[in-house]
Amino acid sequence: MTAGEDAADADADADGDAETVVRRDRFAGGPARGFMSSLAADERIFAADLAVDRAHTVMLAERGIVGDDEAAAILAGLDEVESAGHGALPDGEDVHEAIESAVVAEVGPVGGKMHTARSRNDEVAACIRYRYRADLLDAAETTLALREALLDAAAAHADTVLPGFTHRQYAQPVTVGHFLSSYAGAVERDTARLLAAFDTTNVSPLGGAAFGGTTFDVDRERTAALLGFDGVVENATDAASARDFLVEGTAALANLTATLSGLATDLIEHAKDGYFDPSDDYASTSSIMPQKVNPDTLELARAVAGDVSGDLTGLLTTLKGLPRAYNRDLQRATPHAWDAVDDATEATEVVAGAVATGEWDADACAADAGAGFSTATGVADALAAAGIPFRTAHEVVAEAAAAAPDDADAGTLAANLDSAAQEVLGESLYEYVSEETLDTALDPAGSVAARDSRGGPAPAAVVDSLARMTDTYGDHEAALAARRDALATAEAGLADAVADYV
Repeated sequence: MTAGEDAADADADADGDAETVVRRDRFAGGPARGFMSSLAADERIFAADLAVDRAHTVMLAERGIVGDDEAAAILAGLDEVESAGHGALPDGEDVHEAIESAVVAEVGPVGGKMHTARSRNDEVAACIRYRYRADLLDAAETTLALREALLDAAAAHADTVLPGFTHRQYAQPVTVGHFLSSYAGAVERDTARLLAAFDTTNVSPLGGAAFGGTTFDVDRERTAALLGFDGVVENATDAASARDFLVEGTAALANLTATLSGLATDLIEHAKDGYFDPSDDYASTSSIMPQKVNPDTLELARAVAGDVSGDLTGLLTTLKGLPRAYNRDLQRATPHAWDAVDDATEATEVVAGAVATGEWDADACAADAGAGFSTATGVADALAAAGIPFRTAHEVVAEAAAAAPDDADAGTLAANLDSAAQEVLGESLYEYVSEETLDTALDPAGSVAARDSRGGPAPAAVVDSLARMTDTYGDHEAALAARRDALATAEAGLADAVADYV
């Protein structure tokens, strides 16, 4: 809107619905009215809009664009609107018009001055960023809870031997601690992405107006500071049209839910194999088969990944090819971001609870840790360490594995290995390794202990990895707290600034 349009709107009759007050009768209705309205969905940003209105009004008064008494009236009107709540707003195209109309109805035409030097375009963008940044912090906090659960369980099971799989086949023995810390590392990166998305989101578009700036002497940095933003979106057109911050946040959430989906699948498989027992709080039984314990919450958490990736696709598809500045398509883009952050946050909380309360059966894990000759790689490594070229050692072990039944014990495997060595190498295996070395390599616990490189499954290596991950957890926890504290400080500062007028 231009300054002239603002004045015309301010003089409108304070009676009637929001569109009549703000836009005059010409644009007050029609068959598309309901299709265009986002008022109900805008309840999510009701508090954000009030904060944005207050910050903008304070700035207008400080710059002398409106009088102190006019600002006081507007701010008092906003207090009344807040007390009445979203449900008391008049009908309108969106929450922004409805709040303005409610203020005009409360304090008279002076309420229309609240919209001086801004457009709904920069107003909407500011409200979305204001609310979305808080949602991103909530999501990041749930990732910390999940990481805490994973790190605690991993520490408790650093030496609990567990079958390791590739292609869903027995591959190498690892430990429960190593398995869980692999997901702790993945979620660690998810936390970092969400904090980065917060930083991208936390800049202010206010003052960009419709897309071409304003003739009024506004202070964009002041409104940004009052609202806790770290700075401003420099270009006015970019300020109005940019929704890439929603893409960044939703992409981070899609990645998080992909991590959750993988973890859920592994836990479901481990539950089937008898290694992991989910708490009854995170499981259910069959309506007809009383013996069943179904990991339903994990299955639902896994399904959320599809929902959130769909939201990301929907968001990108809506934004693809839009011309610059504001287009009403953007009204359909934002709900994808809301849905994604809500679904991902809830799913992360559930998976964290399932990890924290589930139990691991060490005996069942150990019983299968060597299944499928999963210590074969360790034997090949032992031969290579004795001087046999690794590819030759690989051939020896592969021939022994091919001749061994699936349930072969260590004695059978040792005999097969010696026979294979004589065929491939022309001499006994024991010319290269001792019986003790071979026994250790064939033993799942010995195989695990030998793989003590950084990030490996050996208990000592797991403990070292967990220490580093715990340090990073502390860094992220502090970073989250600092961002929350900055927003709380800004909220208090805005309240103080408003109190100077009301």
